Amino acid sequence: MISRELALELRDAGLAWHPESGDRFQLDLSNDVEAEVEADVFTVSDMTIEPHKYPSGTILGFNGTTEWALDSVSIADAVWLPREDQLRELLRATFRGLRRLADAYEVEIEVGGETLRFEHPDASEAYGLALLALIGRSS
Repeated sequence: MISRELALELRDAGLAWHPESGDRFQLDLSNDVEAEVEADVFTVSDMTIEPHKYPSGTILGFNGTTEWALDSVSIADAVWLPREDQLRELLRATFRGLRRLADAYEVEIEVGGETLRFEHPDASEAYGLALLALIGRSS
């Protein structure tokens, strides 16, 4: 799982999230809740946390399974924590490979004929860094 910080950077760069069962997220409610609640990781699930699409936007509905009272939150108040496979899929045709180095993982992508490499001790973070660079070049 990628870090909250990288997830926020990806969101701020314009990465769109369309919640599906199995997706993980954290809350980003500013001062509305204590910091410890924002640290909790939630999982979209058909029975517990379901996305509801409305013309005004997507709402994540909590179906009474959490420790604290929360009926729903806007998708804008959630931070998607994409999985490694989702990050790799988002890289699409630019993805060239993942290599294990001595103390890190290296993700290689190709953009406009240029090869770019991103290293991190966690493979998911390396994928996330590559996606952040790709989004930055696309905008």
